[in-house]
Amino acid sequence: MKLRFLRFLRKTSQILNLILLFGFLAFALALSGYFFPQSNSVLSGRGHAADGDSIRIGDQRVRLLGIDAPELDQICLDDKGASWSCGERSKQRLAQLLASGNVLCSFEARDKFGRALSLCKVGNRDVGAILVREGLAVSYNDYPREEAIARASRLGIWSGEFISPRDWRDGVRQSSSGQNMFDWFWSWLAR
Repeated sequence: MKLRFLRFLRKTSQILNLILLFGFLAFALALSGYFFPQSNSVLSGRGHAADGDSIRIGDQRVRLLGIDAPELDQICLDDKGASWSCGERSKQRLAQLLASGNVLCSFEARDKFGRALSLCKVGNRDVGAILVREGLAVSYNDYPREEAIARASRLGIWSGEFISPRDWRDGVRQSSSGQNMFDWFWSWLAR
């Protein structure tokens, strides 16, 4: 009787070990898909703008690949030197694009904040390309033609002066002493 009981415990232990092993493997596969999504991974649905280059699709946070939009609190200057909220304007335009239909995002990786880095389209319109072409974001080498069009047409941030979104995040701000961007650049070079 004791021998049967020991065999039963051994078999039960082996079964539990197998269940734990398969559970661990399933968890590891799911986790690897989170950190290393396949290049054909797709998110789709109703998108909501978080700022000018980030959206939410359900509970997924998505960062538009290849662009950098002004930060929400960022101020830019137009061609007459008047300030305007370029960060808010970028977010509004992204929200407007997302409101026109479901968004389809394909992604390759995640950024340091856990967001899916994605190329997103509404219909067949590339949302990142539109924002860059309208001068509401800068290109990270993914949209050079669209950025050249915006610059040449002096659209959005290219209509006057602005600080790159990356520099803005790093704390560089336009001086309140009346120093314009050109003066700031020369003083920066002279350091």
